[in-house]
Amino acid sequence: MTNFETLLKDYVRLLVRVGLNVQKGQKVMISVPVECAEIARLAAKEAYDAGAGEVHMRWRDDVIGRMWYDHADDKAFDEFPAWTKLMLDTLSEDGAAVLSFAADDPEMLLGVDADKIMRSQASARKALEGYQQKVMNNEVQWTVASIPTVKWAKKVFPGVSEDEAIDKLWKAIFDASRVDGNDAAANWAKHKQDLGARAKILNDYQFTKLRFMNAAGTDLEIAMPNNHKWICAGERSRGGVDFLANIPTEEIFTAPHKDGANGRVVSTLPLEYFGNLIEDFVVDFKDGKVVNATAKKNEDLLKKLLANVPNADRLGEIALVPYNSPISNSKVLFYNTLFDENASCHLAFGKAYPSCIKGGDKMSKDELTAVGINDSLEHTDFMVGSADMSIKGYTAEGKEVDVFVNGNFAF
Repeated sequence: MTNFETLLKDYVRLLVRVGLNVQKGQKVMISVPVECAEIARLAAKEAYDAGAGEVHMRWRDDVIGRMWYDHADDKAFDEFPAWTKLMLDTLSEDGAAVLSFAADDPEMLLGVDADKIMRSQASARKALEGYQQKVMNNEVQWTVASIPTVKWAKKVFPGVSEDEAIDKLWKAIFDASRVDGNDAAANWAKHKQDLGARAKILNDYQFTKLRFMNAAGTDLEIAMPNNHKWICAGERSRGGVDFLANIPTEEIFTAPHKDGANGRVVSTLPLEYFGNLIEDFVVDFKDGKVVNATAKKNEDLLKKLLANVPNADRLGEIALVPYNSPISNSKVLFYNTLFDENASCHLAFGKAYPSCIKGGDKMSKDELTAVGINDSLEHTDFMVGSADMSIKGYTAEGKEVDVFVNGNFAF
């Protein structure tokens, strides 16, 4: 890639200056794999140049992470380090902006006892519930982006050398993130405007229900809560700072009514869940709750996911992504939810974003539950979009509106 340095500089600037939108004197935390230290240093330097008061690094190592699952005492999977909780709680209370690089080895946990994974995730989610609530309420700016690691690149592009796989993955990330070496910030301003125009149309309709249908067998009706909000790329923190939660993003999303899903949905892409692929799965809902779930591969893991914590078997998100979009058109399976969810319409098991209901970021858990917003320690996206996906919306007046026709927006 002859212009790599130019593209990388544009990308890092986009993440820090537009994604996080670092403010003068603000603390910043960067969560990153140790093998990507060079890129992490560039991001830290950009943050300081943007006026950050202090940059904190949270290093991750897939190899050490796997060692922990293989060799740690059994009791470790039911515990969570108090010092990690203290660090994250303290930084969030201080209003630190958080840049997380989603770049883990997709097969890091392949072969690990699923019970260990579920227990460790449950203990982490319980310990960090307050921190995650701040993030999902946009009390701080946060951005999830990515950078290649060797094992991830080789999984996405097998059969080529490590260097070529890394190069291909960098190109795919740049393309998906609208980084062309000119002015990524300007590209994103246009993209946000386009997504925002469609989100406004959806918000103006205030549909009472949506119906998803395709030839694969999906026929799912989802009731919508009153005063729901469709949200897209640009978000605003409680302190009034604009930021981008995901780079890349193609979705316009909202929260369904927790009791409102009825019918069947068929997955269209594998669900990568802690190093395991759940493939070709079908889920049936009644009154919002999963009543049956099957999969051709890793069905037991799917069922454990749904039973792991309360309300993981209800929906917390509806996200609309046109089939004719950059990541979908690339035909690359990234084995990384940040990218794969932006190739397809998707739903999420578990927790809803409180910001998807008017005034939700200021409501208590009980108040959110009362208006139909699902609360759970789980939030896992799964892909349902297809080239023939039809989505119809229904208004309070009984009007039927085409939202998606043949996999793409009808407006």
